[in-house]
Parts: sequence; structure tokens; C-alpha cells
Amino acid sequence: MVFTLKEIIVNILDIILVAIIIYETIILIKGTRTVQMLLGILLIALLYLVAQYLGMPTITWLLDGFIKYFVLILIILFQNDIRRALTEVGRNPFFTGVSRSEEKHVLDEIVKASFQMASRRIGALIVIERRVNIKDIVEDGITLDAKVSSELLMTIFFPRTPLHDGAVIIKEGRILQAKGILPLSTNPEIPRFFGTRHRAAMGITEQSDAIAIVVSEEEGIVSLVVEGKITRGLQQSDLFNQLAELLEVKV
Repeated sequence: MVFTLKEIIVNILDIILVAIIIYETIILIKGTRTVQMLLGILLIALLYLVAQYLGMPTITWLLDGFIKYFVLILIILFQNDIRRALTEVGRNPFFTGVSRSEEKHVLDEIVKASFQMASRRIGALIVIERRVNIKDIVEDGITLDAKVSSELLMTIFFPRTPLHDGAVIIKEGRILQAKGILPLSTNPEIPRFFGTRHRAAMGITEQSDAIAIVVSEEEGIVSLVVEGKITRGLQQSDLFNQLAELLEVKV
């Protein structure tokens, strides 16, 4: 069979597009519970094929019902991941119209405030929105739209002030909201000693690509949460470098 030049180009493009889709899907679900669920679905599919081959009518009938509603089951199981993938199509940069020096200054202020609060045992939860809009995920919240500064962040989280309870949302290099209520993670593997702040940080990062910084008032340490995974007890330079890498800030 002889292919024309057009057919060859179309086939090559087809293969490249499929490879990109597969790669992006792997990146999207890497390190999440989605991987475990996909493995479970593959095992069920394998069991179905084995049951059909061996002629096992009862298990085949049972799995037939599962196969019929397979698409609906996938949507229910992976609704958060599907939403995150779809919203990334129209992704926006974290910094809009901000110079490189200003980008670094914003990170400096966030890191400075985090460790100053940790040294004073002031609890805090700072969420940095990236490409996925978290407006529909965050409840309540007081709109600020203010310039990021360590003084303002510390004032917001100072105990007994009206805005200290809840999360600060930073978007496009500015403090968008304070006192935001975040969804709590339902991950059963979360250690019992984690409080509401840690569970909220994990919850928002499981449902979006946001970054969360948690300052523990009990332990006086700073943690970074990305994709539902927490890194505890960071040093100041470690937090800055990781934020710069995640937000693609050249330093």
C-alpha cells in the first residue's frame, strides 16, 4: 500500500496529538489518587475479560452492569480532575503585567510573612491561584484587591482580628481575598494531628492547581501543599525556590 504525502503528514500529526494527550493526562494525574482509581478500573476490566473467556455467567452479568454505566462512573470519580483539565485549556499566568523584579518582590513578601508568623506562632493559610480559577471553589471571603506585603499579610492573620480566620487568596500577584472558606480534603490517609488549615490546604490543591502555604501556630513551622501533597518544615530559602519554580519566576 502506497501512502500519499498528505496521508503521511496527517498520520504523523495524528500520532503526535495522541502522544501529547497521553503525556498531558499522565502529568495531570501523576501523584494523585486518580492513578489508584484507574488501576482499579483496569483490574475490573481484566476480570471481565477473564470471566467472559472462562464462561462465568454470574460475574459476567454483574460486570456487564458496570460496563453499561462506565462513562457515568468515570465522570463521577474524576469530576475534579476533568474540571481542572478543562479549565487549564484557557489558562492564565500568575503574574499579569508585572515586571520580573516585582514578581520576585511578591514572592519575597509572601515568604517573609510566612516565616515571621511562624516565629511568632501565628497560624496562617495562604493560597496562590495559578491557572485554574478557584472562584467557584472558595466560599465567602472578603474582597481586598491589595498589593502583597508582609505587613498586610501579618495584619490579616494576627489573632482576634476580623479577617484572621480563613484563607488569603493571592491572584495575579495581588491579595484578592481574605477570610476565604476552602473545601476540606476527604483523603483518609491524612494524619489525625493535621488541623483544619492543613485539611483545607490539601482540599483546595486537590481540586485545583493552586498552591497553599500553611503556617502552624502549634509547631511554628511552614509547610507547602501542592496537588494534595504536603511538604512540612521548610526553610525560608526552600520555600522561596519552590514557589519560584512552581510559578515560573526567574530569579
